[in-house]
Amino acid sequence: MLRLRKKPEHYLCKYNTEFYGYQKLSLLLEKQHNRGQDGAGIAGVKLHQEPGRPAFQMEKSARKMPLANLLERIGGQIEILKKEHPEQLPYYPLAGELLLGHLRYGTFGIQGEAACHPFVRESTCLNRTLLMAGNFNLTNTIEIFNQLLETGHHPSSKQDGALILHLIGHCLEQAMTKQNKQTDIVAVLKRAAESFDGAFTLCGIFGDGHAFALRDANGIRPAFYYVNDEVAVVASERPAIQTAFDLFPEQVQELPPGHALTIDQDGGVELSECLAPKPIRKCVFERIYFSRGNDADIHQERKAMGCALVPDVLKNLADGVENAFFSYIPNTAQISFHGMLEALMKMQLNKPLRFGQVAVKDAKFRTFIADAVAREDFSMHVYDVTYGLIRPGLDTLVVIDDSIVRGNTVHNAILPMLDRLSPKKIVIASAAPPICYPDCYGIDMGSLKELIAFEAVVDLLKKSGRTDLLERQVAQARAALKGKAPLTDPLREIYGAFSFDELVQAIAERLRPTGLKAELAVVFQTPASLRKCCPNHTGDWYFTGDYPTPGGYRVVNQALVNYLEHVNTRAY
Repeated sequence: MLRLRKKPEHYLCKYNTEFYGYQKLSLLLEKQHNRGQDGAGIAGVKLHQEPGRPAFQMEKSARKMPLANLLERIGGQIEILKKEHPEQLPYYPLAGELLLGHLRYGTFGIQGEAACHPFVRESTCLNRTLLMAGNFNLTNTIEIFNQLLETGHHPSSKQDGALILHLIGHCLEQAMTKQNKQTDIVAVLKRAAESFDGAFTLCGIFGDGHAFALRDANGIRPAFYYVNDEVAVVASERPAIQTAFDLFPEQVQELPPGHALTIDQDGGVELSECLAPKPIRKCVFERIYFSRGNDADIHQERKAMGCALVPDVLKNLADGVENAFFSYIPNTAQISFHGMLEALMKMQLNKPLRFGQVAVKDAKFRTFIADAVAREDFSMHVYDVTYGLIRPGLDTLVVIDDSIVRGNTVHNAILPMLDRLSPKKIVIASAAPPICYPDCYGIDMGSLKELIAFEAVVDLLKKSGRTDLLERQVAQARAALKGKAPLTDPLREIYGAFSFDELVQAIAERLRPTGLKAELAVVFQTPASLRKCCPNHTGDWYFTGDYPTPGGYRVVNQALVNYLEHVNTRAY
């Protein structure tokens, strides 16, 4: 979200363009552009728009390269205006003072432009026209849907984005005064967000020029902001703001959890506590995987993850470092790989350290493929391999990855590919611990069938003749969902029946493809070690089962019931 705080003439005079805000928003989006995003959207609001002209404009794309398609389309509109209708430029909403952009990473639900942000709640009254975008997952959409029904609304969707927009709109209508003036936005947000269970960073712009950014009280989703006399900007990643405005890290502030940053019609900015304080549980998976590694803190944390894996990796090198080759799975694991190398070099092993890029990602393939069948088929061909680096039958090949979730890519593509190099042994090292519990706040994995760690622990139960434990915990989950037992985590006792090493070995057995010639070992980060690497991000429920909101415990109970009943869908 970007707000220009001076009049348009200032930017035209200083930067020689009517599109200073749009250019900066485009750069912000480019710098948050990441693999797997399947949609993009941009909206603009023109302040003091002449009646009879639209106060806002919204453009979206869900094509193959959505951001490029979107920027190209808008660029074409701008060129036509400049050449054929230059007199219309002052009225063009995307040349306005308030802009909102979003890149969609959809892992569940509908696809297409209708699912792309921003969402809009239109009205002929500018102060009731709201455009909203955000990063969020709510666990209690059914309750919010029913709440809206009870207040006389007819929601056309049960998607959390639509429900958030409707509920904020409902609270806004209730707070409007008879004089039809803008009400207290913080009070409106507080009333609406008190009903949310989950993780969210929301940005909204009103047709009359007011705007807000709101972060959940647990701080699960990230948000950063920067304000000077020319702009106020909010983004989900700090480096995007740094690059767009040429700033040092300390100049960009973190939006405090539970706080709202509001902007009035005159560009005045205020930071207010909006939600009651809760334990801070910032999502650590943002640090491991989602966010770009060029953030100063994230870069150091990812290097620390690679360093922490070294002792367990060395235990798997029976033939010594001199007969080992170190590499990584592109792209997010590269920084952890650097941390591993630095740690090995500091150990002064007096042995030659051999390393390089063995796995090469084929740029023609998308990393994220929504359809499960297509994903499994395509994963066989996502990577190419570098020949001539591994000594056949002699070397142990150590490959670090950022995480192992389903295990499909490792099983179907990475291990068969690496085995073609004929190493004596392959060691797969995961910078993240095993993902044992469903996530409903960001990664959006509500099905236990998707987690190789859970399938592995079920294997252990079967081998040890303890499947009765699974049945007991499912019965407990059913009772909890009906309100007949405390809402706790039923999976902890299942995982607690086995040691960490036993679980890792069971995962390794599942990862091993038929016909693999090399020996195979798997090394995982421990949750305790990860906390040392990322001390300020304790949101690790997918590794520990320690959920930050009640909705998380409902999800884990429902996920276990779904698993036993062969309901292969997410649990919320």
